[in-house]
This record gives sequence, structure tokens and C-alpha cells, in this order.
Amino acid sequence: MTHLTIDGMLAQARGQLRRLLPIELPQAIARGAILVDIRPQAQRLREGTLPGALVIERNVLEWRLDPSSSARLAMAEDHDVEWIIVCSEGYTSSLAAASLQQLGLRRATDLEGGYQGLKAAGLLTVAASAPHFEREVATLAWL
Repeated sequence: MTHLTIDGMLAQARGQLRRLLPIELPQAIARGAILVDIRPQAQRLREGTLPGALVIERNVLEWRLDPSSSARLAMAEDHDVEWIIVCSEGYTSSLAAASLQQLGLRRATDLEGGYQGLKAAGLLTVAASAPHFEREVATLAWL
């Protein structure tokens, strides 16, 4: 039996994705895409937060976004949601997005360069204008 290397697995995953460049993220957010930060809490504390991103750690991602899962988020309403997965540098996110596509979430993809790419492009707050984020902020302001 032949085994994949991690480099081969990553190449295979990326081969099925239409990955976004950081510069493409504002347009994606404007059309309703949801940015998902899968970095572990310790990494988010060390590197910084991503305002407007939905935080779902990698170990529960599929359960939260699969519309057929009993543990899904309300936003995971069907297989047509555009999920943009982000990790620190864009490696783990490629594997995660490919996994979501295997579940039928055909619009799932990831961000080239991850959090570090967004930071370098000066786009860390672009998702703060996302409709789902603005609703959450408005709800909290009402309380």
C-alpha cells in the first residue's frame, strides 16, 4: 500500500480548492462568505484575533459546519454556504477546507497565507463588516 506524504496530501487538498488571496477577501465578505478562524486559542492569543471571523477550532469544524450534524451551528443551514477557512499561514486551512468539501460543502475554501497573509496585507479587520458580525454586535449592544 502506498502512503501519501503530508506534502502530497496538501497538494491533493489544494488541487480541489479555489483558494482566495487576501486581497479577494473583502469581495467575498461582501457577497456573504463567512470567514472561519480555526487557530487554537493559544495561537489566537499569541498572534492576535481576527475581528468578524467565526472562531471554530479545528477539532470540531466538520461537526459545526455540516448541515446534517446535530452539533451544527445555525449558520450551517445548507451545503451552499461559502465558508472561508483561515489558520495561521494557510496550511492547516487547506486540509480543513478540503475536508469540508468532502462533506458536500462545495463552496468551502481557504485563504492563501492565512492570518499572517491578512496581517501583511493590512486586512485584519475586513471581516468586521460581515453581516453576521454586525448582527452579533448589534445584539450585544442591545443587552
